[in-house]
Amino acid sequence: MTTTTLTAPPARFRDLLAAEWIKTRSLRSTPWTIALTLLFVIGSTAVATLTDRAAPSGPADFRPYDAYPPAGYWTLILVAGSMGALTVVSEYSSGLIRTTTVAVPARGSIVLAKAAVTAALWTAVGTTASTGSFLTSQAILNGHHAGLPITHPGVLRALIATALLAPVCALVGLGLGVLLRHTAGTMVTSVFILVMLPPMFSESSRWSAEIRHALVSAAWNRLIRTWEPEPGSLGHTATVSGSWLVYLLWPLLTLTLAVLTARRRDV
Repeated sequence: MTTTTLTAPPARFRDLLAAEWIKTRSLRSTPWTIALTLLFVIGSTAVATLTDRAAPSGPADFRPYDAYPPAGYWTLILVAGSMGALTVVSEYSSGLIRTTTVAVPARGSIVLAKAAVTAALWTAVGTTASTGSFLTSQAILNGHHAGLPITHPGVLRALIATALLAPVCALVGLGLGVLLRHTAGTMVTSVFILVMLPPMFSESSRWSAEIRHALVSAAWNRLIRTWEPEPGSLGHTATVSGSWLVYLLWPLLTLTLAVLTARRRDV
């Protein structure tokens, strides 16, 4: 008499993606959080543009702080970073991560699947926010005959940088969530790194400017800025290429550390 043992095939990466997407969309808070965030971000653009008394009644340069006001986009940074972190820490706090790792022992693949779904979702959110903000501001400025097309110098770069701000912050939050595995600690750390740390450093001295330029929100501020500093300015201004590099390195480094940590540390 022989006994046949059936072994389930290993999970494919696309199966992990499908599972993570189901987890994300099944949360009722996700669509509501995204909808309210988009409403606030685009609404803050409308308010900033309407209250800009300096808007002339003729052709003007692109006004990034009308299209992308700091208040609205600080909120987007906070929400994206927090939601990215919750993708991981919610499973640790509920114990679901144990079930996930038993079903899929390849913990690094789990982290990468979460990162892929998070990046795709928040890229869509960021693109919607960036495009909606730009169109809203230009619709209002058209009343002053000061609206600009997307082909105007500096506009496309600002639009792309703003669209990518959300996924960058979400991936940083996710990476911190894997590293810290604690809800409160991860939230505080992400808020500190993404929002509170940049204003602590000025551009008046080189060492302080270098630290500031290496942070995500400071890089975003540089990428949406369309004017160059005065030749006699005492400040040290970041470069555009360096700011794009910051966008790339932050999620890359945090996710690399997260994958390495997930592979070596017990659940």
